[in-house]
Amino acid sequence: MSFEMVIQQDKIADNCLPHVIVLMGPTASGKSRVALEIARQFPVEIVSVDSAQVYRCMDIGTAKPDRETLERVPHHLINLIDPTERYSAAQFRRDALDVMHAVSQRGKIPLLVGGTMLYFQTLFDGLSELPEADNNVRAAIEDEAKTLGWRALHKKLQALDAESAMRIKPTDSQRIQRALEICILTGRTMSEILKMPRKTGLPFRMIKLAFQPSDRIQLHQRIAMRFEHMLRAGLIEEVSALRQQFDLDAELPAMRCVGYRQTWLYLEKQIGLEALHDQGIAATRQLAKRQLTWLRSIIRKYEISTFDCLADDLDYQVCNYLHVSGINGKERY
Repeated sequence: MSFEMVIQQDKIADNCLPHVIVLMGPTASGKSRVALEIARQFPVEIVSVDSAQVYRCMDIGTAKPDRETLERVPHHLINLIDPTERYSAAQFRRDALDVMHAVSQRGKIPLLVGGTMLYFQTLFDGLSELPEADNNVRAAIEDEAKTLGWRALHKKLQALDAESAMRIKPTDSQRIQRALEICILTGRTMSEILKMPRKTGLPFRMIKLAFQPSDRIQLHQRIAMRFEHMLRAGLIEEVSALRQQFDLDAELPAMRCVGYRQTWLYLEKQIGLEALHDQGIAATRQLAKRQLTWLRSIIRKYEISTFDCLADDLDYQVCNYLHVSGINGKERY
């Protein structure tokens, strides 16, 4: 068989795969609003790619869709776990693939929407062969941290896996714990395992879209308005209720989410209301900056089509692009 025939067969095989739409971008870029417009015009179900929306009872600070929206458009991978629990990128990949297959089987198109770039990267690139979490090992590491402190465990990690320790901050307890856990369970370093070939390839035709702002100042203004709205909507009361309902501490991943960490400090009387406002906005800006840095680094690698999230006709641009890309809509735009 000639090379040209092989290429042609691959194209035919690709065309038989179900579609998936991927919509990524920084916080406050309008992803959720555009996703709902896509859902109005196309037969999609939304799959959240958001590491904060997986937590139950954390609604205001994660900008979760309201009940009416959830009843109107199916959403997946939100409200999965309690704030006391942990959720990994590996778990996301497994759950996302299961949901994507199920949605496709129903004749609908999975629409992946979010800003957790690690989750997108895990989905696109596949997973390294890292071991599953071990509760006993984790408990032992946490006990040691209570005695010595996380900075001491970071020094221990430097001796075992200097490369990983360089990437992990001495205050990042979650990643220090995971890197040490891998060393204990496998006898190898995390950096060594991450360099090994990954299992990649997804049985879908993925249309990847990314939102970027043409004016960073306007995005910052949106971020400020968004966080101020969360405060008015009851973010402080939400975190206070969480503290009463669950056995939480400041180091849990849920309480390290942007907005929740600053509100925790306020409730602990470590900062005042004005500082909560200013630090919450500043932390959200930093999150958006990291998200945009990641996007710029992968746009060419993954063949991602970009849109100015500040454009007045953003809905039209995105939906028209999907029509041109061969996605069959519910109605004409």
